[in-house]
Amino acid sequence: MNKMRIALMLLVILWSGVFLSGQEVVDAIVAIVNDEIITISDYMREHDMLYELLRSQFSGEEFNKIYEKEKQGLLERMITERLLLHEAERLDIRSTANIDEQIRILIDNIKEQYNIGSDEEFRRMMAQQGVDYENWMAQQEKNILQQALIFNEVGRNIAIDETDVINYYDLHPEEFTEPPTYKLKGIYISSEDKSEQAAKEKMEEINQKLAEGEDFESLASQYSEGPGKEAQGDIGTYKKGEMDEALEKAVADLEVGSLSSWVRIPSGWFLLKLDEKTESRLRPFEEVKKEIEDKLFMEEQQTRIQAYIEDLKKKSFIKILIPDPLKYR
Repeated sequence: MNKMRIALMLLVILWSGVFLSGQEVVDAIVAIVNDEIITISDYMREHDMLYELLRSQFSGEEFNKIYEKEKQGLLERMITERLLLHEAERLDIRSTANIDEQIRILIDNIKEQYNIGSDEEFRRMMAQQGVDYENWMAQQEKNILQQALIFNEVGRNIAIDETDVINYYDLHPEEFTEPPTYKLKGIYISSEDKSEQAAKEKMEEINQKLAEGEDFESLASQYSEGPGKEAQGDIGTYKKGEMDEALEKAVADLEVGSLSSWVRIPSGWFLLKLDEKTESRLRPFEEVKKEIEDKLFMEEQQTRIQAYIEDLKKKSFIKILIPDPLKYR
């Protein structure tokens, strides 16, 4: 950018009347990025879109935590977006980006995922979520241009060496080791609606019937007071680490087909039968090779993207005038 354009931009600041008397905000300039400005209204529009999007997906403390994090980086993201879009325009990325086709594919995928029948229904759904359709479409176009620029200038130049893939596999076996799994049947006796003595009497009754040769499944259907009663005691398959600690300890050393002792949990007791078990295994290299390649590619790409953006910043004129625009809302 030449010095005259920068001087004119600074002159705009002086004449923009950032504040009127009484601190009334006009449309103050938040930041200058090359020959573009980011105004209060630009920032608030992006902020409100972000807020509504997060509100539609999260609530309570989870929303507050994510919103605070995203809000802190909003201005920096807006600056970066303008740098990338300016570079995409300079390199004429639009001519090869197939924007309309990519947006069409994105919309069709969303419609399929949420069983939306038509574009009109899609628009109505977005309106119900508080999302302005035209603003959303404009943002998707910007996203596609930025992604195409990143691929053109960064992604397509990355090649992952197979030696690095092999080394990663050898150094991180824990990432590719599948834990053992347990397929269980259970008889559950609740402690919430009976005394401990009454519960023990029922457990002894079940033990006696098992000793007499009655099968576990029929007893589960008859006596269980919890999950699996309607499925002959089937309570599902669990990986190591997914079960209550006491239950996992009870089944860890069982042989397939054998029963545990009665296991006390906070809400009652479980008698468990190990129906099937798969042992822990290290997944073969060929099975995980693509996963590792993708992981290493994404890590390398992220590093190069950051370096690319930092380089763009060094070559650009960036001036932040209002670091916290929300103070002026």
